[in-house]
Amino acid sequence: MTSDFTQLLDLAAERLGGTVLAANDEFFAPKENLLKPGRGVFIAGKYTDRGKWMDGWETRRRRTPGHDWCIVRLGLAGRIRGIDFDTNHFLGNFPEHASLEACEASADATTEQLERAHWALLVPRTRLAGGSQNLVPVDDVHRFTHVRLAIFPDGGVARLRVHGEVRPDLARLRTVGLVDLAAVENGGVVQLCNDMFFGPKDNLILPGPSLNMGDGWETKRKRGPGHDWVIVQLGASGLVQRAEVDTAHFKGNFPDRCSLDGVFLAGEVAGDFLASRSIAWKEILPPTKLQADQRHTFDLQTSEPVTHVRLNIYPDGGIARLRLWGTLK
Repeated sequence: MTSDFTQLLDLAAERLGGTVLAANDEFFAPKENLLKPGRGVFIAGKYTDRGKWMDGWETRRRRTPGHDWCIVRLGLAGRIRGIDFDTNHFLGNFPEHASLEACEASADATTEQLERAHWALLVPRTRLAGGSQNLVPVDDVHRFTHVRLAIFPDGGVARLRVHGEVRPDLARLRTVGLVDLAAVENGGVVQLCNDMFFGPKDNLILPGPSLNMGDGWETKRKRGPGHDWVIVQLGASGLVQRAEVDTAHFKGNFPDRCSLDGVFLAGEVAGDFLASRSIAWKEILPPTKLQADQRHTFDLQTSEPVTHVRLNIYPDGGIARLRLWGTLK
């Protein structure tokens, strides 16, 4: 059964900078596979000089007491809401149990320093099923930077997903001048959109340039009146001074125009409320012509801080990235 937390960001994702720092054993398959995209593949008849090739992390058969482990530095520090121990394609060789601990440490902490860190047990020893996504919710409010996966006694795990919410270092962000307030690494969240038929809304604020047309937000072709939109909650309230709307890779399907609205909303705001007509959105960029496969930069005439920004596209199409540069307020 799919849990709600799986819709949250994977804080350990390789693409976001997640790194497997150490493992006590990786005899059959390397630890780095744990954070790769997808659920892993199976190629019948493919072997290495150590045995069957497997798309995951796999240790040798343990003949002594103990268990196997690996340490992951999260790509983005944050609050962890749930874990996916994915044993896809591991059937006769998956671990019987797994647990997960987490700690907060500096980004450059060594393995020796991490061994002395205070580790909180987020997932106690839990029975796993083979060839499955083993989903375990986490109830802990703290900010973490590293996790330690333990498997009992040995075996293979295809992927480790650490779903949660980014908790940026706001004190640091206040010292660096203009920052991308919408960026996922700075705590931005794409909360709501009216359509994402061809491309997920969350792609809009991922780090770096888009990889291809599938790495952006794209809506279906609109056959009636109206326009498409997406709402981004900023990592912190701020004065947005410049916007970048990037249509990279979108050539025959970029929007004709776009506009931006902003609003300041105190406290936590539910997605349903953001879609209501009672919100007093203020225009910060009027409808403006867009071009194909191009990064557009707009200076915004804003005088008040905002917590949420709505990107409107007319009438439909695809946007690769949205950057909202400003200062925290």
